Amino acid sequence: MPDFFDVNLQQLPDHYLTGNWRVADRVLNRTDPNSALAQATTLRLSDVTLEVQTVDEVEQGRWQIQRDELLRRPYLELQLAQETTRALITRLRRSTDGLRSQLTLYFMSGMELLLLQP
Repeated sequence: MPDFFDVNLQQLPDHYLTGNWRVADRVLNRTDPNSALAQATTLRLSDVTLEVQTVDEVEQGRWQIQRDELLRRPYLELQLAQETTRALITRLRRSTDGLRSQLTLYFMSGMELLLLQP
């Protein structure tokens, strides 16, 4: 099992988020359980293109990182055909060899996703 370290989110390079992410855990809270993000099994982030895969379908969209001006906290803005939302990146951990990552997103709706890569 590789060692993991926490990435400093104020200095997070955008390319650390690109690639295929598997949804390992989710907490929905007030989120519509029928939304694509609530049902996602994988997310693929490449350049500015977002692909959300559920059990039944694949939805295309766009993504970008935004940072608040005061603390430089990174937010992931996700745009799909039926929903646009923002999620605070609360934690990113990477293996020391750079091959594995764990990403925790906290959405404005209260949903939390734990994503694993690869």
